[in-house]
Amino acid sequence: MAVRERKERERAERHRLIIESARELADAEGWDAVTTRRLAERVEYSQPVLYSHFNGKDAIIAAVAVEGIAELAAELIRARKGRRAPKAALRALAETYLGFAEERPALYEAMFVRPVDIPFGTEDSPAALREAFGEFVAVLEPLAGDRDLETLAEVVWSALHGLAMLTRGDRLRASHQKARLDLLIDLLV
Repeated sequence: MAVRERKERERAERHRLIIESARELADAEGWDAVTTRRLAERVEYSQPVLYSHFNGKDAIIAAVAVEGIAELAAELIRARKGRRAPKAALRALAETYLGFAEERPALYEAMFVRPVDIPFGTEDSPAALREAFGEFVAVLEPLAGDRDLETLAEVVWSALHGLAMLTRGDRLRASHQKARLDLLIDLLV
């Protein structure tokens, strides 16, 4: 039993190392630089060992995305729970989301820009994704009125994603970031 447990632990450590290395490489050089060959070199395992953990680069990016979504969910929970007033909770959630996208561009890209084989908006969605989306639902519930709550959450998420991507691409006036967020929140409340 001890040998089997050790092997499982070592396998989990290799799995973790591959994900960490992919994140580090993407942060430093972008996702195009992340290849199974480069990852194998970084983690000092052969490519077949990588393939015993993941079915290629897309599966690695999907694993990074799910991990990132879990991190985002935890930050959204802290932001929302730290505020009592619904409008303040919404602002905190929005600022946290936009800050996450700005501070972790490669991770955000894996989560919400690159094509990944992760089911969104279904019962098969990963728990982390359901939890992150649940934070949008929770923060909007007291503000929804007679609007469909999940549709409203999707629209707010879409608006924040649009702001994040347009800001990242230098398509919006940097001096008006606060004004845009103020306007969005005022429209929702």
